Amino acid sequence: MKTLLRRARAHPKYAKIFEWGMLISVMGSAQMIVQGVGVLSGFLIVHMLSTQEYAYYTLAYTMFGTLVTLADAGISNGVLAHGARCWQDKAALGEVVATGVELRRKFAAASLAVSVPILFVLLTKHGAAWQFAVLIVLAFGPTFYAALTEDLLEVPVRLHQDIIPLQKNQIQVNVARLALLVAGLFALPWAAVAILSNGLPRIWANIRLRRISEKFTDFSRPADPVVRKDILKMVKRALPGAIYYCLSGQLSIWLISIYGNTESIAQIGALGRLAAILTVVGSMFSTLAIPRFARLTEDSATLLKGFGIVMGVLFAISAVASLLAWFFPAQMLFLLGKNYQGLDYELFLSVLGNCISMIVGIIYGLLIARTWILMPVINIVSSVLVQVLLIMTLDLSTAEGVLVYSLWNAVWGLVMYLAYFSFRIVVLRKAEKAGAPT
Repeated sequence: MKTLLRRARAHPKYAKIFEWGMLISVMGSAQMIVQGVGVLSGFLIVHMLSTQEYAYYTLAYTMFGTLVTLADAGISNGVLAHGARCWQDKAALGEVVATGVELRRKFAAASLAVSVPILFVLLTKHGAAWQFAVLIVLAFGPTFYAALTEDLLEVPVRLHQDIIPLQKNQIQVNVARLALLVAGLFALPWAAVAILSNGLPRIWANIRLRRISEKFTDFSRPADPVVRKDILKMVKRALPGAIYYCLSGQLSIWLISIYGNTESIAQIGALGRLAAILTVVGSMFSTLAIPRFARLTEDSATLLKGFGIVMGVLFAISAVASLLAWFFPAQMLFLLGKNYQGLDYELFLSVLGNCISMIVGIIYGLLIARTWILMPVINIVSSVLVQVLLIMTLDLSTAEGVLVYSLWNAVWGLVMYLAYFSFRIVVLRKAEKAGAPT
């Protein structure tokens, strides 16, 4: 048996299968621990915070997602795309990362100036005293600071597929977060305490992440003007779409915060906790599939095969998750506590919508990794038309109406990006037949 296994591993046809099997098993087991601890943390927050406080927490984290997206504006994708070209050159990779960090900090200042006042107004609109609104805003400081460099520091590690140290770091930060949440929320069950408990361990984790990345990156290198110019070109093309999607992706919370009540906000946020289990899938594909897809040669058959494998796995996982939500809603809602029972149909809509959104996000990452960017005019105009139609026809004062809106919005994004990938493959094949570079 051992001899047979050795022969199989040595065979070129099966070596790749064994390699991927090992990567997925290591990555999957570590991600199960990471996400398991993360899910425990999320459920602890749901159970420990009152419905009112959890609504504040949901609003704040929605704004945090907007902040991070605006501060990034496609910079991380530009760093990944450039890093894939020089991933074996330690000095050059250091210049790419340094350039990304420099740009990210400049964009962060602008995004803070826009987002913080909006968050303050929304919190006070839903009943938060101004003192507590200020506390929530300040509590986001460590989390936002860590988010500025976290994914950029991961780029060298992901490109070199040095997965185990990265996973250990993620496990440690999630365990530290859970410990702080237990200590903090039992003493003060406030949204600000939950937010702060998430941010402090991430700063510590970033220090460790930098040490891990030093094996592949020279952090003493300065930002490169040429790389900056190239990344900014990419950002200019991606920025309209990034701004649109940072608003569109969080629009369900914004809409229900305007049309609905505090209870509906808490319901949307709590249901999102169950769907967040899918992040283990998104994380695996972001760490394993997207960097490898970025490194593939510009060959239509190779790219189509890789894309097809990724899509097949994602659709299969999404089908299983959606069926579980449809047939076992009571068991899944039990995890959220008595405040969220009876949301069976809303749970199914939430899981299905999040599955499709996850697939759209992975497709977007694969496209950006190849520097394939859909024209913002086509992307934004068509999506806005769909959203206006949905807003006009749906009742957005209820959790169900907002979840239906999010679902159809995600479906349109899926159709659009699948069509764009197909278009790029057709263009590439024509260029290959003509013998011309793309």
